[in-house]
Amino acid sequence: MGLAPLIVVLKSIGLWKNDERYNKAARFWAKIFGISFVFGVVTGIPMEFQFGTNWSHFSKFAGGVIGQTLAMEGTFAFFLESAFLGLFLYGEKRLSKIAHWWTGFAVFFGSWLSGYFIIATDAWMQHPVAYHTTADGSVTLSSFWGLVLNPWAIWQYAHNMAGATVTGAFVMAAVGAYYLLSEKYLEQGKIFVKVGVIGGIIASLLVIGPTGDGQGQNLAESQPAALAAMEAHFDTKTADLVILGQPNVENKSIDNPLVVPRMLSFLVNRDWGSQVRGLSSFPESEWPTNISLLYYAYHIMVGLGTIFMLVMLLSGIQLVRKKLYETKWLLWVLLLSFPLPYVANTAGWMTAELGRQPYLVYGVLRTLDGFSKSVSAANVWFTLLGFMGMYSLLAILFLFMVQREINHGPEPVEGIAAAAINAGDAHAARRN
Repeated sequence: MGLAPLIVVLKSIGLWKNDERYNKAARFWAKIFGISFVFGVVTGIPMEFQFGTNWSHFSKFAGGVIGQTLAMEGTFAFFLESAFLGLFLYGEKRLSKIAHWWTGFAVFFGSWLSGYFIIATDAWMQHPVAYHTTADGSVTLSSFWGLVLNPWAIWQYAHNMAGATVTGAFVMAAVGAYYLLSEKYLEQGKIFVKVGVIGGIIASLLVIGPTGDGQGQNLAESQPAALAAMEAHFDTKTADLVILGQPNVENKSIDNPLVVPRMLSFLVNRDWGSQVRGLSSFPESEWPTNISLLYYAYHIMVGLGTIFMLVMLLSGIQLVRKKLYETKWLLWVLLLSFPLPYVANTAGWMTAELGRQPYLVYGVLRTLDGFSKSVSAANVWFTLLGFMGMYSLLAILFLFMVQREINHGPEPVEGIAAAAINAGDAHAARRN
């Protein structure tokens, strides 16, 4: 999903400037997108099946609500994305330039719409709205628009998609840096770095700024126990923001803390002297079940997000100074940083799901009441290990196919340069 808007940007610049270099760049990244799409489908289908296999009680309880958004994700968004991806990849010679641009936009729109329906489903589990309880104890939807426009979903979606765009931007910049450092496909490498850095600056600022803050306000209002656990904040008092430290759950404290005084109070309440509720003010039965893991996942996410912002801002400064392409140490930083957004996104999702515990549907259905009682722990371990093995093989195949495309590279530099010169000559002729 993070690549989709960047591909549209490349295609838009190519159409606007009549510059074939950007069209070729869009084609190259569309191939990477296509590979990711295929593996996303293959690995995603078992996740749908597990609702019925491992979480049958949850499916029976909440199917009347979450079935709406999951069905729309598969029926509308997925088919929109897949149909137009085929047109984008294979229909360029049969479509006009404008029509081909629209197919790229439809792929972007479909992938992001698909993401919204998934986020709306998870948001309902985090902050259940627009439902009522039936006679058999299950829940059913009372307002479709209430479900889709859940306030939690808006900020969660914005934060998630900004994180996805950061990932796409770092991957694009990393491939460009690889080409520049290896001194091949130089023209395309510069385009990849430029678009990746500019996109990365915008997305990383959005992750840290409005979207991260909005999601934090959601937590403060609807899941205050999760927020306290994320900061290992045990006592209700004026709260510091913990930068580094180790949570000591037994002693209800932070070991070796490095903090910004009163910052958490300001971030939560916009008041430096305000009190923030600590975990001790909640029954221990309402505490997240693994506070230490939640704390570390959250701080890894925030720490990496801060690093992303600094790396991209520094790269942007060098780009403005027209020195980025020759600053080899910074190109190496961009190249070696590309796995980190995947780590940050994973840590972010761990934060969201660990913070919701001990509930599957926050405040309504506990995790212990949602799993399939007829499935033994041994069966769960057996299938888990089986899927881990299968997914490992798929990951190796995915990396092999992406590496092959990167090594093959975009279209030859000579062809790109000639196209650029021809485009420039044509522009000069029109101007004269």
